Amino acid sequence: MSATPPDTSTSLAIELRGISKRFGKVRANDNVSLGVRRGEIHGIIGENGAGKSTLMSILYGFYEPDEGEIWVGGAQRQIRSSSDAIAAGIGMVHQHFMLVEPFSVVENVMLGAEGHSIITKSRRRVREKLQEIEADYKLEVSPDALVRDLPVGVRQRVEILKALFRRADILVLDEPTGVLTPAETDHLFRILAALREEGKTVILITHKLREILAITDSVSVMRQGKLIQTLRTEATNQAELASLMVGRRVAATNRPARSEPGEALLDVRNLDYVDEIGVRRLKGVSFNVRAGEIVGIAGVSGNGQTELLAVLSGMVRPTSGDFSVGGRSIAAMRSPNARTLRNLGVGHIPEDRHRDGLVGRFSASECAILGRQDARGYNHRILSNRLAILAHTRALMHAYDVRPPDPFLRASNFSGGNQQKLIVGREVEDDPQILLIGQPTRGVDIGAIEQIHRRMLDLRQAGKALLLVSVELDEIRALSDRIIVMFDGTIVGELDGEDADEQTIGMMMAGVRPH
Repeated sequence: MSATPPDTSTSLAIELRGISKRFGKVRANDNVSLGVRRGEIHGIIGENGAGKSTLMSILYGFYEPDEGEIWVGGAQRQIRSSSDAIAAGIGMVHQHFMLVEPFSVVENVMLGAEGHSIITKSRRRVREKLQEIEADYKLEVSPDALVRDLPVGVRQRVEILKALFRRADILVLDEPTGVLTPAETDHLFRILAALREEGKTVILITHKLREILAITDSVSVMRQGKLIQTLRTEATNQAELASLMVGRRVAATNRPARSEPGEALLDVRNLDYVDEIGVRRLKGVSFNVRAGEIVGIAGVSGNGQTELLAVLSGMVRPTSGDFSVGGRSIAAMRSPNARTLRNLGVGHIPEDRHRDGLVGRFSASECAILGRQDARGYNHRILSNRLAILAHTRALMHAYDVRPPDPFLRASNFSGGNQQKLIVGREVEDDPQILLIGQPTRGVDIGAIEQIHRRMLDLRQAGKALLLVSVELDEIRALSDRIIVMFDGTIVGELDGEDADEQTIGMMMAGVRPH
């Protein structure tokens, strides 16, 4: 293929020309042409399955395009692997970190870039270089710390260190704030601003429009595999970007009107849980959730919320204490488990969709009935009723806009947001009396967020009891009738959802009890 020199008048760090990529019948990228200026932070937004991650995976060498060219710094490059991308000065921080948890920070950074046959000399060289990079960009990472002991925000900085150590001038971040607290997000943005000041180019893939407006210089919108428009960030706004993403006007989630909730459907009393390594994760937790009410649990990730949902859903047993569902004491039952709770009307949208929500090698139709596979409607004598399962899955995919609407596609081949919509649909359509909800919109685009929030409010209106765990304070404040704040396995306090402000919640998340 003959190539004409690109227009370098705007000093493009990256230029993608006519990139197309198919996966079977799915056209993930459709003739995408995009230029990113050197020394800018460029945002790429779009609905789940719009082609953002595929496009960046092509840039980083995970996939080869079916058609199109990649230009880096004014020269055409053939990028067939991540090694080719690194050689071209491109680094990538993935949504799910690529770190070896038992290894130290130094050992993770030097993996694949040892540079010397004697490991002690390599470690010394890496440590010295890391200290330089850490000081330059204020990354604040201890080189000898074990990755398994680091909070999520610091692990992400390790990924950035890995890229910078390999001399990346172009850094791609895929949904970097999906698991960060507000404070960790602010710290990340300070790092990105420092990278920009040093002349680095940053490409930021995110669903969060507030973040796009806060940190980027320009933004490209993708929809159904196509590049719809590229704008200067200063010349656009959240409403315009949302409309471009989904092709229609998107309504914001409005606070639910006050109502008089009914009886307590979930009652938790002095719940304690000690994990398998002897750490006390829950410490005397007590609260209730009433019919027709959403109770939100706010807190920095890792303060007991995950363990609370695991206990209440029957995934693990409490060490002491009790809880009741619809007036029935779970402690009084013999060996209660997830099936027991489900049969009592408890639904569960797990925090970790890959580990607890679906099976990646299963088809969408198999995942759509997980936990319900023994139901009479899905079985005919000793054989599965495939027609009923497929009809249920197709209806679910249509109702929740799961893309592509293919019940035979493996769950691992859907984007994260479409996996989430499949799980939410499965749990909501089962018509639970109590719904436990863990991070319902993590990695989900604005159109799907609108839909998921509407479903939650419909359940509330129908008299169901909803317990919502989310690190998104905007989500907690928009949906909750009451807000419970957790810190170090305990409940710090409770706030009325209508009156709670972000500053008060933030102080309580740090362990400061309200006066």
